[in-house]
Amino acid sequence: MKKKLVALLAVVTVVAGVLTGCGSKSADDKVIKIAASPTPHAEILQQAKPLLEAKGYSLEIVEFADYVQPNEVVESGEFTANYFQHQPYLDSFNEEKGTHIVTVGKIHYEPFGIYPGTKSSLDDIAEGDTIAIPNDTTNEARALLLLQDNGIIKLKDGVGLVATVNDITENPNNIKFIELEAAQVARVTGENAYVVLNGNYALEAGYSVGKDSLAHESSDSEAAKTYVNIVTVKEGNENNEAVKALVEVLKSDEIKKYINDTYDGAVIPFE
Repeated sequence: MKKKLVALLAVVTVVAGVLTGCGSKSADDKVIKIAASPTPHAEILQQAKPLLEAKGYSLEIVEFADYVQPNEVVESGEFTANYFQHQPYLDSFNEEKGTHIVTVGKIHYEPFGIYPGTKSSLDDIAEGDTIAIPNDTTNEARALLLLQDNGIIKLKDGVGLVATVNDITENPNNIKFIELEAAQVARVTGENAYVVLNGNYALEAGYSVGKDSLAHESSDSEAAKTYVNIVTVKEGNENNEAVKALVEVLKSDEIKKYINDTYDGAVIPFE
């Protein structure tokens, strides 16, 4: 009898554990934990919160100041998704780190701009001036292409979105390029004639691409289309219902209106 009682208690314990686990999983399925850059990504996600709540999902936003941890926490399974990067950066990250992160939604793009440093017009560019640009592979190419479009340098034919300073073939003013981590470029305006900024870092520095940039990417440029900012998840989670709801909300008319009303052309919804 004692043995039967012990066995019965064991069965009850296992069943209770399974039921508890199921309940926990069901609750977890309704929580979307997302890693994001502060501006504009986390701000946009804040606007998405009530829209997702209406669909039965809770959005937990965690901000990161770097471009590495948001991918690491998705790869580890600690986070559902992230929203901070573009496809060329993701491709490079996956190749370098051996991660398995995939795109589930294209949300917006942020035009690169050339901004004043110690000089307030591109007409004033002179021999030996310095220009600060991002030093990571994808963003450096984007900065150089923008400088080429504005007649400051010329690059090797066909080098496109993998251009580096070593691909400059013509530099009539002998410009010196100061290559810095992207987040640092906005901090050296007082030390360089001009700076070339990512859209999100320009926003964080208080710049408006429409009002403050001396030149910026056009909406139909190769770079603007290539560098659209994306929502990503770990491979295998693409069809998760919560993830689908997240992307649907971020591409909704309500979010598009918020972006257009808020960022003065520095952030543009991707159609």
